[in-house]
Amino acid sequence: MNDGPAGTPDRGGGVADLLRGNRRWAAQTERDRPGFFSALVKQQRPRYLWIGCADSRVPANEIVGLPPGEVFVHRNVANLVVHSDLNCLSVMEFGLSVLGIEDVIVCGHYGCGGVTAALQPSEGRLFDHWIRHIRDIAKFYRERLEAIEDPAARSRLLCELNVAVQVVHVEESPVVQALRKAGRTVRVHGWIYDVGDGLLRDLTSMVAEVRAFEPA
Repeated sequence: MNDGPAGTPDRGGGVADLLRGNRRWAAQTERDRPGFFSALVKQQRPRYLWIGCADSRVPANEIVGLPPGEVFVHRNVANLVVHSDLNCLSVMEFGLSVLGIEDVIVCGHYGCGGVTAALQPSEGRLFDHWIRHIRDIAKFYRERLEAIEDPAARSRLLCELNVAVQVVHVEESPVVQALRKAGRTVRVHGWIYDVGDGLLRDLTSMVAEVRAFEPA
């Protein structure tokens, strides 16, 4: 069997190879950082809450160079923060209220399949109900998006706008507003990841722009 990066199995491997890869990873981690797992099991004290896309190319810990235990993660298709999504809201409440996290990162990525699909006509799938939230964003910013002739560039802009809108949704959530009212510090950041070069980009300026004109 050929191994990929960090000893992971290549595409030819089966599920059993994942278990063998896990054992190699655990052994190597313990050699590199003796006592790592015994310390990790005692308490969960992550510093960041990550709300990201379920895309397999965007692993939260790895792209920011952090080990297990540092990032509390929620992922879904197209990194949406929907106020009727009890899964996402429960993660936010647990991470902020119970674990005491102060920094929330909403991270999207260029080339997001959910965003690309939102720019196409609906096909009547269950998936289309979910990405309707992105279609609403595209409608709000229609003139700006349609001014871009290149479809790839148009999709990149919508990926950015989607992140910015979701940041505002986090800030407007009852969980965050209640904590801030109680004097707790909660910082919300909007980032986007480029799969093509592995780099993250800060969208602070776009978040500020969207905050002033966020769609209802």
